[in-house]
Amino acid sequence: MTDYSQTIIDLGYIVASILFILGIKMLGKPERARMGNLVSALGMLIAITAVLFECCLSYEWVIAGIIIGSLIGVIAARTVQMTAMPQMVAVLNGFGGIASLLVGWENFHSQPESNLIVRVAILLAVLIGGVAFSGSLVAYGKLAGRISGRPILFKGQQLINAAIFAVILICSAFLIYHPSGAFAYVVFLFVMCLSLALGVIAVIPIGGADMPVVIALLNSYSGLAACAAGFIILNNVLIVAGSLVGASGLILTGIMCKAMNRSLANVLFSGLKAGGGSKATAEVQGEPKPITPEDAYYILEAARSVVIVPGYGMAVAQAQHAVRELGEILENNGTEVRYAIHPVAGRMPGHMNVLLAEANVLYEQLAEMDDVNPIMETVDICIVIGANDVVNPAAREIESSPIYGMPVINADKAKTVMVLKRSMAAGFAGVDNPLFVKENSRMLFGDAKATVQQLVAEFKEN
Repeated sequence: MTDYSQTIIDLGYIVASILFILGIKMLGKPERARMGNLVSALGMLIAITAVLFECCLSYEWVIAGIIIGSLIGVIAARTVQMTAMPQMVAVLNGFGGIASLLVGWENFHSQPESNLIVRVAILLAVLIGGVAFSGSLVAYGKLAGRISGRPILFKGQQLINAAIFAVILICSAFLIYHPSGAFAYVVFLFVMCLSLALGVIAVIPIGGADMPVVIALLNSYSGLAACAAGFIILNNVLIVAGSLVGASGLILTGIMCKAMNRSLANVLFSGLKAGGGSKATAEVQGEPKPITPEDAYYILEAARSVVIVPGYGMAVAQAQHAVRELGEILENNGTEVRYAIHPVAGRMPGHMNVLLAEANVLYEQLAEMDDVNPIMETVDICIVIGANDVVNPAAREIESSPIYGMPVINADKAKTVMVLKRSMAAGFAGVDNPLFVKENSRMLFGDAKATVQQLVAEFKEN
């Protein structure tokens, strides 16, 4: 490769790194998030193309790889349901982790006498990548319902986690100073297996309500593993990109923990005891007050202010477009409409923002939990659509509840609460919700999309 060609490739790496930084920066604002995605994707395209050319691949292979990869991406993006988006994110995190693990494995096998920094990077890529891969598969299973969303706890679990991690550290120290030979290779494979086991055993005790935290953390792990892989193959853009993903993932994890009023250690090592036990459910007394869409129409028609709280149930019903239409009708009727978004609503960070953005809800109508709670008592109607844990007043009122202390949207303080839900079943955390039997609550049972469409039809007929 000529010096000129290498200069062009290095310039491509610099441009890609700048685009990554700009893209992540733009993701911080809802109105610029889509453009930020495109900018980051362009940066990745430039980076991948530069890497392929640096590997001295022919133009034909580069173009073929871009076409095949783009087709896979388009098909996946077009076919995945919004309800399956958290699972897809979990799988993508896992792919990032296993890719870094394989890079580390290949380099340990082909270059056992590499320098100290590379040996450390190999072990970090294997450890973090293994945890990210197997942990992401468990997260996928929980999100997809293939594994119980409840915490899987057993005696001595934390001690076993600590023992596995300690053995990994001891074996890694041995490999750093004795990287070659048949025995070292066996020890390396043992470390790799322990890393995969650690990912499984670390995620299974985490309950469904904590999944947004887990998704953000696993995303960070995949980035850190990629950063380590960058040191292994001496690729600057991989180091930069991995560092950005790792750092942003950790920041997002902190935001998610703050939104739940829990520490990261509490999320990872305590496990949310789903179900809450008898004490948490014993105080949920009373009968729900069901109403029909016709009744709901008359209540909404007279409302001057409405706050809509979306939840995972809205994603399941794919009701976001119908909800946006109802919001527009209410606004045309002279009603002030806002959408209250809880940071951990749904099953991945920003899930509700993505859904509402897809339905073209105006960004100005989105309100954060801290902004809407102080004025909730002045709101005429709070419409809860498929949300459960994030509006559960037990988090404020019942000290024995597993979610006690978690900040929630105070939907119960509105003058009237209208809950759209299929049944009285508990939410993803497995905790009963006293909101459903509050004196000011009315239940609209049924599929959220069909119910909202009935409400829209009532407004159009009258």
